[in-house]
Amino acid sequence: MSAVCHDEGFKEFNLKEWIVKQCTEMGITKPTPVQYHCIPPIMEGKGCVAISKTGTGKTLAFVLPMLHKWCSDPVSKFGLILTPTRELARQIYDQIKVIGKPVNIQVCLIIGGENQVEQGAQIAKGPHIIVATPGRLSDMIQSGYERDFKYIKMLVVDEADRMLNGSFTEDLEVIMAALPKKRQTLLFSATMTPMVENAIKHGHETPFVWKGEADVTTVTELDQRYVFVHNPVLRSGYLVKIINDYQAKTPDSSMIIFTKNCEVCQIVSEALKKLGFDNVALNSNLKQRERSISITRFKSNRIKILVATDLASRGLDIPMVDLVVNYSVPPVPANYVHRVGRTARAGRGGLAFTLLTPKEINRLINIEKNINYKLQEFKVSEKKVLEIALQVEVTFREAAINLQYDETVERKEINKRKRIILEGGEIYVKSKRQKKKNNKKLRNSGESTEIVSLDAVAALGGDVSTLRTQSDEEKTTAQVATQENS
Repeated sequence: MSAVCHDEGFKEFNLKEWIVKQCTEMGITKPTPVQYHCIPPIMEGKGCVAISKTGTGKTLAFVLPMLHKWCSDPVSKFGLILTPTRELARQIYDQIKVIGKPVNIQVCLIIGGENQVEQGAQIAKGPHIIVATPGRLSDMIQSGYERDFKYIKMLVVDEADRMLNGSFTEDLEVIMAALPKKRQTLLFSATMTPMVENAIKHGHETPFVWKGEADVTTVTELDQRYVFVHNPVLRSGYLVKIINDYQAKTPDSSMIIFTKNCEVCQIVSEALKKLGFDNVALNSNLKQRERSISITRFKSNRIKILVATDLASRGLDIPMVDLVVNYSVPPVPANYVHRVGRTARAGRGGLAFTLLTPKEINRLINIEKNINYKLQEFKVSEKKVLEIALQVEVTFREAAINLQYDETVERKEINKRKRIILEGGEIYVKSKRQKKKNNKKLRNSGESTEIVSLDAVAALGGDVSTLRTQSDEEKTTAQVATQENS
């Protein structure tokens, strides 16, 4: 089904006339399904949980009713929007600025990598809407800005499946404690997870819940294929062959290559440059300025290739991406859904390739079950790959060696030590990033369900203390039973 399927325009929602006019000038004349179903209840003041495929217009589904409600009550610090990445936060910030230009909407962007003193000054001015990432906002609140958030009327948690999966536990606890319990809360996500379901069940009030089509979690306009790589050593050779063939066939097309971590991202990016493929990289090891420049150059179509980690997989709306390549099979199906969702957006077609080695077959099977879609094989001549394999492999190895002396790696270690010292710890004490990695391992083992669930419940204003008491009682009972059995 196409993302746009309703003939009714935005006028049917009784939105402010200037909002409808701005949407029209931007070429947005018909609501997508998530907008059609969620805007009316949000305007009525109901809490909302929306589950919709990536690329279906979720951002406008909460931005438009937020602007409408603010117009009826134009106070400062009216709305707070939380997102997991700086890039997504900046994108939402820009969209609000464009749509709210006729009424001079004041928007504040609170993200890491920017001057914290200047951000504090922006908060003090009383912006109407604040768009933030959890880490920096938590730091600001703990630095004495908690009073600035006690009158927030609307809270939006975008990419809720990731925000409530435990990665932001400590930050969310600080943020939720600073917000008023009486507020309208909206959760938007591409997938329904147990944490989001738990938030719906135990929230302060029963929210309006809307789920998009669940048969296939990726859009139907997307052509998804896998490329079988018999020998993992040839992975880079297959990647180069795919890029070369695709650019030769469609030279004006843009593509995103997803890698598993920052180090691999840098290696692939530098190796491709040496092989003559101009590209930009996007990962969390880069400075904020470098990340912003990469996004700008890619969005402006000056650079056709973006090499990125999952940092670029959520929320970024780059309309002209024609091809997504997974350099390896992502271990989590949800990550695959978000990655391939960077193409075939808003009804447009797109293509996604995943490089598959024999050891990764089970991962692919798990993804296919999750998205209810069977990927077809895309044949690439191994003979042709072998012709370039030596040159490609040498270039990738050189890039890996050079990375050892790359300032981004050194900067990562320096920042890691700074965080430890600022937290009052010793250098040998585990860093906050390492703690998060440990939390991730704990989540994967199934032992942190309680913590994750409580985060989600807090997001919807539920009674966390009661649930924690119940959980403690259940644990005590289970321990007694175990001791008796032993």
